[in-house]
Amino acid sequence: MTENLPRILVVDDERPIRRFLSASLGTHYLISEAASGMEAIQVAAAERPDLVILDLGLPDLNGVEVTRRLREWTQVPIIIVSVREQEADKIAALDAGADDYLTKPFGAGELMARIRVALRHAVQTDGEPVFLDGNLTVDFTHRLVTVQDQPVPLTPTEYDLLKTLIKHADKVLTHRQLLRTVWGTTYENDTHILQVNISNLRRKIEPDPARPVHIITEPGVGYRLKINETRP
Repeated sequence: MTENLPRILVVDDERPIRRFLSASLGTHYLISEAASGMEAIQVAAAERPDLVILDLGLPDLNGVEVTRRLREWTQVPIIIVSVREQEADKIAALDAGADDYLTKPFGAGELMARIRVALRHAVQTDGEPVFLDGNLTVDFTHRLVTVQDQPVPLTPTEYDLLKTLIKHADKVLTHRQLLRTVWGTTYENDTHILQVNISNLRRKIEPDPARPVHIITEPGVGYRLKINETRP
């Protein structure tokens, strides 16, 4: 039955390309389409496709940024299809989390083979696009953090830090792990910058920053995001 077919999201701002891909793949997969980066993120969150075919040259967000944002909450396989042949573009896309890179023009047969490989190796460990714990809500699709239903402005670094803690919720992350993930290897020994950002983050999301219930200190080791009871 068609409802049991894998779902593929095709993201390209050129209608002829979307039509070509839909026609080529439609007998084997259920196809959804998006013409921009933000639309792609919205459709991915709503429909939870099994695979994304993504162009780099989109009118709003580029494909690398779309990949980064999707990787904040899902491990859905992403195949980049692009006219860009430069190694730097391929590395940027793959470093952002893409699974494969196919240069236009390409044959339908090659694309089908790449899709089969990506689906075969897909790891079903998707997170949810919204994290909810007590009065804290993080909407990864919209990069929106709220406390008691009120938006909380975070700096990009604070958001990345919170996102990393949530991704590994209830797991202790060492100072070095957090520094390396959020700031890069150059800062992996700079515990002061981590402490400052943890303090600022607690001030914004904790009911009582002096007695945190979300971000717990593991003395001498690092920090842990504690899962509390969710709202009814």
